[in-house]
Amino acid sequence: MASAQEERPEDAAGESATSASSGAGVAGGSAAPARGRGSVLDRFFKISERGSSVGREVRGGLVTFVTMAYIIVLNPLILGSFAADDPSAKTDILGGILTVPQVAAVTALVAGVMTLLFGLIANYPFGFAAGLGINTLVAVTIVPQVTWAEAMGLVVVNGVLILVLVATGFRTAVFNAVPPPLKAAIAAGIGAFICFIGLVDAGFVRRLPDAAGTTVPVGLGIDGSVASWPTAVFVFGLLLTGILVARKVRGAILIGVAAATVLSILIEPLVDAGRGGPDNATGWSLSYPSLPSDVLSLPDLSLVGDFSLGAFVRLPIITVCLLVFTLLLANFFDAMGTFTGLGKEAGLIDKNDQLPGVGKALFVEGVGAVAGGAASASSNTVFVESAAGIAEGARTGLANVVTGVLFLAAMFLTPLYQVVPIEAAAPALVVVGALMIAQVRHIDFTDFTLALPAFLTIVVMPFTYSIANGIGAGFVSYVLLRAATGKARGIHPLLWVVAAAFVLYFAVGPIQALLAS
Repeated sequence: MASAQEERPEDAAGESATSASSGAGVAGGSAAPARGRGSVLDRFFKISERGSSVGREVRGGLVTFVTMAYIIVLNPLILGSFAADDPSAKTDILGGILTVPQVAAVTALVAGVMTLLFGLIANYPFGFAAGLGINTLVAVTIVPQVTWAEAMGLVVVNGVLILVLVATGFRTAVFNAVPPPLKAAIAAGIGAFICFIGLVDAGFVRRLPDAAGTTVPVGLGIDGSVASWPTAVFVFGLLLTGILVARKVRGAILIGVAAATVLSILIEPLVDAGRGGPDNATGWSLSYPSLPSDVLSLPDLSLVGDFSLGAFVRLPIITVCLLVFTLLLANFFDAMGTFTGLGKEAGLIDKNDQLPGVGKALFVEGVGAVAGGAASASSNTVFVESAAGIAEGARTGLANVVTGVLFLAAMFLTPLYQVVPIEAAAPALVVVGALMIAQVRHIDFTDFTLALPAFLTIVVMPFTYSIANGIGAGFVSYVLLRAATGKARGIHPLLWVVAAAFVLYFAVGPIQALLAS
């Protein structure tokens, strides 16, 4: 795939290879050089060098924030509780809780700081926030065994270990050892994953209850129909965004999100869909589309610095090691897979199929794990939703500066960002997923030792709702199939190590049960 740096000026008006594969020329217009090529801003972020412009970076950063902002609502619902006596409260071993307002404030704070830091140091348009999957692991698996402060201390330890692996060069070496077909599969799998996230968030795809009398795990809408107004808004946004992208309208994704948001605000007083919940399957999932009565709110940052290493005293050391190992592997490969997918989508992968400066990027990502644990927001990592901003034209860290500032502002402007319902933002994820799945063309499906690992990588991500699981399935099957067909010499030694680590990762439950018996 041609990189953005290789794009010739004469290609800008047409459909270059990069535009066709990354969506740069689709959603964000042609890759015309930025004005003011000699400006300090341009030189620092390499805006012209990457065929972008300040306008495209700002627009891309805004789109990334819009598609990521749900985390400020969702992370508190995963980690936080409204009251300790609430039946659904996430209490630790001593009955302690993190309150929803506290978690919301630190979620926005750490996301803003880490997104800014990554943009300024790594100069890539990859937004940061509390990693989904890791926060659930903390809330469901770790917290019942320790206190919240001790659980976050384990997240900090996980981050420190990641930094050590980066400093020794091990993490970068693993990143570079992944063969190109698997990197393409990771990018395509992430596309399928974020598409599935968008469909589920919008209620277009729903989990079927066991009482439904069917073995089908998911279905279309409600009883096979798009039976809710929020889902109808999603369909409107998806079709509008798809048309705009197909017509190569500049700002297509942002226009689609904005139009769907306006529609949701206009129709809610008429249809009274209400807030979604167990008793209202047709309501709005997270944010409620209404004009806010207030604009400002003061954040509660009391959780910053509230972590402890007491888990090493409270639990057997082998149990602590297994918990940290699970966190480490999920964090390590979620980020690696997302870096690969976003880098390919942005046309930033070089001719050797590597992401330039990946060492710095991985180091900052490790800092995100430490920062997230130290602030009780859970490990912060690069967000796959950044692909929406990339599709809008973002190519440099300037987009991250925009996204980061918006996250910091969100600490004070909670009523404003809650105006955008997730159903209005979800179409961006589906559209970007359609753009990213095109990476499958770089996979030789005639070679089954590549086809099966690539296929497993792509399908396991959405089916298990985990990037790390998809990468693990791909790596283990790749090593086994290549070795069993006499191609073991072509396997990078690090891939053997990683495959073995994933075998332990997949078996961590039985291992814990065996040790506890």
